[in-house]
Amino acid sequence: MMSVASVSAEEGTRETQRYTSTGPQTASRLPDTSPEIQEPLSDILRASKLPAKQRGVKIKPTVESLASLAYDQGLLPTDLNELIDLITTPSYLDQASLSALVRNLYPATSVSGDVVIKVIGSLGHGKLKPSLNIQAALLKWLIMIQYVVENQTPFLRTYPVLFNLLDTAALRPYACHLLALITRRRHVRPYRIQSLLLLSRQTGNDPALTGLLRVYKDYYPEIIVGDATRGRASAFKYPDLQWRERLDEIRRDHAQRRASRSEAPLDAFRVVRHRLKGTGNLSIPEVHTSRATENSVTLEEIENVDGFVKNLEKLELPNQLIAILNDPLLQKLLLLRPQADAHVRACNWLNSYMQDLVAGDGDAQLLDILNALKSYVTATKDIPPIFLAFLSEFVHAWDGLVGREVVLDILTYTPLVNFQELMSNIIQPLERTILDGTTHSQHQMLDFFTRLFRRWTVYLAAPGGKTPQGSESIAQLIAHVNQLCLTLIQTSPTVSTQGKVLDFYYQASTLSSDAHILTNPRASAVPPATLIYNLFFAASPTTVSRACSVVAKYKEGFQVAMREAHIGYTPKHIPAFNGFLMDMCNCLWRQRALSDQDANASGCLVSRPAVDLMTSYIANVSTGGMTLANLFSLSYSPVFSLFAISFLRDLEEAEEEEQGLEVRHAGPVSKNSLRELANKGGLDLSWDEYRRGVLDYLDEHGMHGVKHLLSITIGALRQAQSTQ
Repeated sequence: MMSVASVSAEEGTRETQRYTSTGPQTASRLPDTSPEIQEPLSDILRASKLPAKQRGVKIKPTVESLASLAYDQGLLPTDLNELIDLITTPSYLDQASLSALVRNLYPATSVSGDVVIKVIGSLGHGKLKPSLNIQAALLKWLIMIQYVVENQTPFLRTYPVLFNLLDTAALRPYACHLLALITRRRHVRPYRIQSLLLLSRQTGNDPALTGLLRVYKDYYPEIIVGDATRGRASAFKYPDLQWRERLDEIRRDHAQRRASRSEAPLDAFRVVRHRLKGTGNLSIPEVHTSRATENSVTLEEIENVDGFVKNLEKLELPNQLIAILNDPLLQKLLLLRPQADAHVRACNWLNSYMQDLVAGDGDAQLLDILNALKSYVTATKDIPPIFLAFLSEFVHAWDGLVGREVVLDILTYTPLVNFQELMSNIIQPLERTILDGTTHSQHQMLDFFTRLFRRWTVYLAAPGGKTPQGSESIAQLIAHVNQLCLTLIQTSPTVSTQGKVLDFYYQASTLSSDAHILTNPRASAVPPATLIYNLFFAASPTTVSRACSVVAKYKEGFQVAMREAHIGYTPKHIPAFNGFLMDMCNCLWRQRALSDQDANASGCLVSRPAVDLMTSYIANVSTGGMTLANLFSLSYSPVFSLFAISFLRDLEEAEEEEQGLEVRHAGPVSKNSLRELANKGGLDLSWDEYRRGVLDYLDEHGMHGVKHLLSITIGALRQAQSTQ
């Protein structure tokens, strides 16, 4: 009778020798151990060398203490290595103590390949081997920690050793399970298939063997003949879900203590396998390839980047290409070796799911599908046109509630396409679904448009990305968002809302140097004047400063656009822009607030009767030289006056420490009050020095926009800056 062991014993010896001589070496590391665990572990190691009658004390309480500590905090590499040595080598410890230790081998970090080799090397028959019960427990442990092993090479190269264990009935179920997890195409050989078929007949179609045969059949379906795989097969489920949950908790807690990520990132050069099959609702298929030939290579066989590059042209596509949503390796393959129908096949699956969802027959959670799609577009930084068509159908049927943030995250990767088509197919149905009259929904849409605009800006800045069509789409997007911002700034005039609006326009100002946007008669190249005035007269100094910064960025961009494009005329947007630019300078610097007498000035769009009324009112109540004209200057401004007087106080304190002062300024500061102050023995400071100093003071305190705007607009400041 031919046995599995006799078939592959020689191969197993050869593979093990090759691994130990040329296999990967574990990187040297500093000792990583826990003092709390070392104390009971040392006692157990000493006791294991003595027969029970010679120990003097019972070792069972110490074993229980160690098992409890391992359950609570996990085992660090050095502690785990010492325990594996204890369990796999002969000792005087009783079987119950060894079983308790094996049940609590919770690794707090990744498991090294050396540990895997030690465990697999201890399996089999022999006087120095652990009992079969302990070996079965160790095999079960290998199954449960297989996903946290540093690399899979030890498993793959000891495959013949594990295959030899199938003759042993006590080890067969766990050996088959482990082999099913680690089997690759190169392991499926005719003699192994023959051995499995023979052993299956001898054992009455053992379910574990049948399950392993089905794994082999996935690689070579034409070789498996007869009814060998039609019987009851083991499902190879995770042996102990509670143990797995506890292991994840330990590893997560340990990672947090080390201030690192709670989970290692997906290995980008191995196919993804869901660790807990049957426990989740995600029905997106994994990568499985069943139509491979002897000369082709499947994605399941790739273990590292070298194998991927070497076999790039020979790699077979998997059965269901929808797996691209979850599998980074398949994503890389289709990026480097595009297939015309790949995305079409994936989208067909999504469309089929969408139809089931609308009909109420979908068996997958919508949020799971959306998260998978988000994972895909995040990795590829793009939405293929066929997927965009699916999303267009999706937003029409979507309720706007389930996975709202995920949907918006996905759509931020929308490519730079014709805006009118995008508007009718996606944006309008999206707005109808999400906007419900609340500020929160409006904030969500504005955040979405800001992120979409940022990606389009990057695309436009890429080589070959700047086209008239692209610029026009971006200009139309700005015009569309203008209305949303105007609504938000009036219905929710909070600092948070103002910040979100300014985020968008600061991003938009980076494209003000685009001549096509500037000269496009259908585009709105500048923010609405009403919006700018609302932000400029806000109660937050940060908001006002950022509004100044946005206007300054627009001014610089327009100058670049007109110079580089050799525009010999004034585009229609420039007069409107110059209007609020002049008004802002009149308020902050020239002390002509709300005046419409200067060229380009529009008086902040305030009606003249209202200006006359305010002028009369301020004249009646003011006793300190305050007028409507200087009410919004640096000294009198409701948002900047504190900074202005603080700057003057700092100068006065410094002067008093050096020479002494006879009088201090009472504030607010004006040109006449500074002159009177110097005459009375106070600080001698000119009006221009004071205003430049206030601008510098604002700049030092994070209000960069005010100085930026005035220094590129006011001639005297521009000349002073150029001479510095």
